[in-house]
Amino acid sequence: MTDHWTAAWSASAQGPFPHGRETAQPDLSTIFPEPGFGARDQSFRMIVRPDVWGSQARIRLSNAHGSKPVTFDNIHIGMQAMSSAILTGTNRQITFDGADNVTIEAGASATSDAVDLDFITDPNDPLLTGKALAVSFRVAGDSGPMTYHAKASQTSYLSEPGAEDVCASEEETAFPYSTTSWFFFDALDMNMVAPTKVIVAFGDSISDGSGSTINGFDRWPDVVARRLHAKFGNSVSLVNQGIGGNQVLGPPDDTPPADSLGGISALKRLERDVVSMAGVSTVIWLEGINDFGFTDVSAEEVIKGVQQGVAQMRKAIPGVRIIGATLTTALNATTGGHGKESVDSRRRTFNEFVRTTDIYDGIIDFDAATYDDATGELRLEMVPNSCIGGPGDKLHPNRVGYQAMAAAVDIDMLIGE
Repeated sequence: MTDHWTAAWSASAQGPFPHGRETAQPDLSTIFPEPGFGARDQSFRMIVRPDVWGSQARIRLSNAHGSKPVTFDNIHIGMQAMSSAILTGTNRQITFDGADNVTIEAGASATSDAVDLDFITDPNDPLLTGKALAVSFRVAGDSGPMTYHAKASQTSYLSEPGAEDVCASEEETAFPYSTTSWFFFDALDMNMVAPTKVIVAFGDSISDGSGSTINGFDRWPDVVARRLHAKFGNSVSLVNQGIGGNQVLGPPDDTPPADSLGGISALKRLERDVVSMAGVSTVIWLEGINDFGFTDVSAEEVIKGVQQGVAQMRKAIPGVRIIGATLTTALNATTGGHGKESVDSRRRTFNEFVRTTDIYDGIIDFDAATYDDATGELRLEMVPNSCIGGPGDKLHPNRVGYQAMAAAVDIDMLIGE
């Protein structure tokens, strides 16, 4: 079999639970009563939706934000039926270097062996559109701080602590508890029949999908992916590496997890979240508003950081296309310091750089797609929260706003046509 490994899904390892910007998270205090100790002899069933399908898969488990080695065993992958149930006869065991368990040191990650998805007869079958996989694994012993991606905007499932191993079970009753975060699991690759272009959406909460709907898949990257597949079929994959609260430059290395809910800086996670992804051909970088909203950093400093990051990616990924994006308005936002006039002034300066620089292979003007000329704020219809209801925060677009952002993307530009 020819290897055309392609990133099909991703979720950046954001931080140690519960220090992240979660959305609609159930109360997990009875499941993880002491977050510093994390999981204890506990099974996880993480639900993910691949952007493309192949004949084989492999997964990456991460202990990036752990403080001790974590052992995972009885790791499985199968087709989700509904809720935490797996379609009968599709659950397959995953191995790491031929073993049915893997121990990952603190700060490290591990990629599995290839597993045959023999229940998929035709990876190009349009009936696979929107289908999801269930990746199940058990933490043996105590995990310590749990690496996770806080804002999944998708429901996954957990067993009780100290419960028997249920990863091979296809029954939904084996995983009675739900979560809207992804734990330990941060990448899924598919082995494709032909080379496939991979587009990475890299950024903050506006790529991560704050304000969009739970299990609705209507973040702007989701909508762009659907447009790409409508035109190019299974020959392109789009994966999302947005983190709510992420900054280009900060926070400083010694910032406690409770004060760095957006994870490590974009510059420090480029290697892990972009360069290491399989088959990357294009990166869309939408980021900077949190640098301005959380700190007094100047537009010029953020611009220098972006220039550094672009140079880093071009050196590491020869031929990569890098698409810049203007920042959407946060004027009068009710979250943090983002709504200040001083933030908007720096945002405008940054956007002028994006629109005029020659460091990109193309740009997307998200600002123009969402800006209300009369108020300087997000357009009125884009403000109410689509995820948990309420009036919205004037920072994160809702479903309407994300659709408008996606419509502003020239999809031919993304693949170089």
